[in-house]
Amino acid sequence: MGVLRFDKDGSAAVAPSRMFKAFILDSHNLFPELFPQAFKSVVYEQGDGEAGSVKIMYFAEGNKHTYAKQRIDVLDKEKFYCKSTVFEEDNMLDILESIVYEIKFEASGDGGTNCKTATEFHIKGDGESKLEEELKGSVELGTALFKAVEAHLLANPDLYA
Repeated sequence: MGVLRFDKDGSAAVAPSRMFKAFILDSHNLFPELFPQAFKSVVYEQGDGEAGSVKIMYFAEGNKHTYAKQRIDVLDKEKFYCKSTVFEEDNMLDILESIVYEIKFEASGDGGTNCKTATEFHIKGDGESKLEEELKGSVELGTALFKAVEAHLLANPDLYA
């Protein structure tokens, strides 16, 4: 088994507390609303969003995947940090053991947010050669979600204030 890790930094013109609340704490509501072409629904199978909770993301028709199960491993609301693991996903079970995400929102000097993300793909056997397209799509979706949440918060300045 190998591990591919990708680190990415981003910025948003919204306070870190608002980005954290929207992107992490309320993602089960916002992602299907803001990105219906990607998400059909997101529901908690276990828990209510705290560490140890498990949510199932059901993807919209036409996507390569139909669902993914994600566990929240660490949730620090004071430091705006979340670590989670996708441990089950259809159409990837022969290639991946898991995908681990870490995301941290920090204040920038201009009142906005610096966002640091790390994604680790834990790969089974020789699955690395099959992952290139999947990785590209995953990174693109994450960036698009981040920008959609930022735009939504800019358009709704009282939301998550």
